[in-house]
Amino acid sequence: MASLLTSPLTKPKPFCLSSSTRILTTSPSLNFTRVSFTHSQKLAPFKLPSLLSAFSEKSQKRDVTASAADRESGDYRRIMLSDVMVKKKKDENPWWEREWSPMDFGAVAVVLSMHVLSLLAPFHFNWRAVSVAFGLYVVTGLLGVTLSFHRNLSHKSFKLPKWLEYLFAYFGAQALQGNPIDWVSTHRYHHQFCDSDRDPHSPLDGFWFSHMNWMFDANTITQRVGERNNVGDLEKQPFYQFLRSTYIWHPLALAVALYALGGFPFVVWGMGVRIVWMYHITWLVNSACHVWGEQAWNTGDLSKNNWMVAALAFGEGWHNNHHAFEFSARHGLEWWQLDMTWYVVRFLQAIGLATDVKLPSEAQKQRMTLTND
Repeated sequence: MASLLTSPLTKPKPFCLSSSTRILTTSPSLNFTRVSFTHSQKLAPFKLPSLLSAFSEKSQKRDVTASAADRESGDYRRIMLSDVMVKKKKDENPWWEREWSPMDFGAVAVVLSMHVLSLLAPFHFNWRAVSVAFGLYVVTGLLGVTLSFHRNLSHKSFKLPKWLEYLFAYFGAQALQGNPIDWVSTHRYHHQFCDSDRDPHSPLDGFWFSHMNWMFDANTITQRVGERNNVGDLEKQPFYQFLRSTYIWHPLALAVALYALGGFPFVVWGMGVRIVWMYHITWLVNSACHVWGEQAWNTGDLSKNNWMVAALAFGEGWHNNHHAFEFSARHGLEWWQLDMTWYVVRFLQAIGLATDVKLPSEAQKQRMTLTND
């Protein structure tokens, strides 16, 4: 998930992604350099790969070995009920002593205010308000975040007519998870540097850091990934520039509209409860899906398939599938893996609105099986 407010980073350079085939037989354009390590290992210094190697079909593996002596000395701690080891940062200042930017304070204010607003839900309950919250959860969560921000804009898993692409992206902006440019940029960096010391939100920095705390430390994220130079395809489109420059006003306008339609209960449920619910579901993909679950593919990272998150996040919880085939419009690759976002994409394809829908070929699946190293 991207920063909640507009990023102050410098103007990025163009970065274009495209593909035209339905079943890919070569490495997709978003097949960034992969990293490989065992869960109990220590991160080695990261070296930025060349542009050629970054888009190479072969995964690059990193030696990040943590010795048994290091683990026994107490330098590492294990995340509960998992084999993910987090290195303790002895020289790091407590969060209240580090430098806080206006972006950090703004992000805290937004998240905290939504949580406080949601606490009023029991005192303003009615079924109309609950129905509005559920409807907006589907529209802004499924159509906005998982279908638009993630599969369409971040990974170009399919194409939509521009009017529909922009409509769904606008729905995503109403999820209060950031404007499309910043959201997509952060997510692309996550795949490029997945579970390394440059990943914007890896559980190797701690479960709560990957879940939400990373959003409140803009300086650290900037130091890790540098300039946002991976979203030129969006930045050259005036619509996305407009959403970035006016982003915060759109959720506020929705809140005013909800109040006009149903009073304060509509605001509490349609904004507070709905947004907090969506926050933690989205954040669980970043945190829980890199800690708990099963791995079906040799991705060289911590990504897991987590059925519970998949059920809540419209199929996004089949996260190891996604990291194996980042370009795929379908995350639930097995018939029994519920993937509501894919069902919508498939429907749009059936009526001619979604085109160039990408899926992994059998040859690509064979290369990514755990039996192949």
